[in-house]
Amino acid sequence: MQIKVSDLMVPDVIIATPYDTVGELRGLMTDEGVHAIPIVDAEDVPLGILTSSDLMKDVPPDTMACEVMTTVPIFTVSKYSDIHVAARIMRNHKLHHVVVTHEKQIVGILSSFDFLQLIEEHHFVMKNIPTESKRHGKAIK
Repeated sequence: MQIKVSDLMVPDVIIATPYDTVGELRGLMTDEGVHAIPIVDAEDVPLGILTSSDLMKDVPPDTMACEVMTTVPIFTVSKYSDIHVAARIMRNHKLHHVVVTHEKQIVGILSSFDFLQLIEEHHFVMKNIPTESKRHGKAIK
């Protein structure tokens, strides 16, 4: 079974503009229990992402999101991609969130917690476990 990003992503994404304040977004993240908010332009195209890590810095509440958000590059993945593509992006770039898009529009967000939930629910079993060779007494890979 091939799991797609759309199978695992959270589709209800809270988005913000570059001119929303850190104070507003910090409160929104706390109220909604989220750790990342994509920052978008007027056409809802992703410009950056504001994460709880960005808010750990000593940032005054009236600071605009565009002053502290992560911008270059913003990593996105298509909702039709296999889940391993998103996992590779997140692992290679040490990310906890990746924005999910369809035709350059945000349709979801995927976090490291979503991957943990996938593992927890599916109880993965290792395939092709090395077995001992009958001829040489060594493991065959």
